[in-house]
Amino acid sequence: MSDNPTPPEVEVQSIIESARRLGVELDEAETVQWLTAIAAETETDLEVDEASGTFGHRVAMLDFTPRDLARFRAIGKVVELTGDPDVTEGALALSGSAAQSKIQSYPGDADFFQRFNIKAPTRDEACAILARSLKEKVLAFTRGTTYQFLEAKLGSTKAGAPISWTLADIEAGVIQTVDGEVRWEDAARDPGWVKADWVVTDPARHRLSNASNVIDVTWEAPNGDIVPLDGYLDTYFQEVYLDAESVPTFAKVVQHVSDDALDEYVEQLEGEVRKYLTKHLNYGKAAKRMYNVFRLSGRHLDAAFVRELFDEPTTILYQVWSLIVTLDNATQPGSGIPISDVRAQADALVLEVVRALEGAEETEIVEALQQLSRTLEFQPPGEARSAEVDGAQARVVNLVNTFFRDKLTAMPTIREYIEAMQAEPAAH
Repeated sequence: MSDNPTPPEVEVQSIIESARRLGVELDEAETVQWLTAIAAETETDLEVDEASGTFGHRVAMLDFTPRDLARFRAIGKVVELTGDPDVTEGALALSGSAAQSKIQSYPGDADFFQRFNIKAPTRDEACAILARSLKEKVLAFTRGTTYQFLEAKLGSTKAGAPISWTLADIEAGVIQTVDGEVRWEDAARDPGWVKADWVVTDPARHRLSNASNVIDVTWEAPNGDIVPLDGYLDTYFQEVYLDAESVPTFAKVVQHVSDDALDEYVEQLEGEVRKYLTKHLNYGKAAKRMYNVFRLSGRHLDAAFVRELFDEPTTILYQVWSLIVTLDNATQPGSGIPISDVRAQADALVLEVVRALEGAEETEIVEALQQLSRTLEFQPPGEARSAEVDGAQARVVNLVNTFFRDKLTAMPTIREYIEAMQAEPAAH
């Protein structure tokens, strides 16, 4: 590394040139300020915002604004896992695009992450408390005026795949898997990836969103040792925690995070980037993960470019993915989500796209969304999608993929990164 690093004011010129080619309006002063802040060395990585009562890693806090905090806290009451306060404690956080609201004006789903620490004499007792707490949570929040439970993940198959439980499965306390019958309590003995999903309404935006909570469950032994029940203690580089009063719980748990946590986290993210650039092509999702890879691995100029893309009005297109997820949920057998709500969301998205885009891009995408909305008119709720709906959905997805690909590859260093990822052997 050079002893005389290039000032951010000079480095940012390369981003400005790429942005101009795209017609992207880049705020040079704000970008320089962000580059300076992210490169700064501090005594602690933890930052607490006393005004909003939130906290998180200082890099994550750079991208967060409390603008929608009341809404997310309200959704948090639906998704947060709770238990006996004498033996359980938690710290609920926003993750994903919801935690980057300063730069992502149109976040996709409402993604949450929670640390859930259980104090118990033995690991088995901690697992039993998890099983009881999660079941009580689901049964207390199956359906309300603004939410509907979708599924929970608890336990793993012999092949390592997470077991997904519907409400009926949880009520029965047993599920049939490829390995045979599994009881809820037995699944909790080796919980694996613990997650719960709801669909929630957003009255202010007149739309539906997925709300998920990924739960990192730990057992606190009588001697004070903290043991992750899935064998891995998650890092804290992307979350924004919603209640500063949970700092003690957070601090107690994360002090046990591996010294190699940052490298492992970046490697995990790059695996997701690779997936969305190859097997499951989705340049929008790849871009969001690339941003986190770049900002945490020192590629700050590339991060600044992607950051600016997500601050553009054109990123309303990212809402297309949320619409597709909602459509998937509405067409699952037995779903109670009205197709009319999905149509209304598609129609509202058309209006947003018209306001945000111009020219041929706008025309193509608006036509595709309108076609999708029309095909939904004859789609029965709670039934598999028709071929017409699938075809209209595929057209929308392809157009949005092309949009994000063209934006990302305008930056030469990012284009090289993408090409290198896509040239790697398929075994990855």
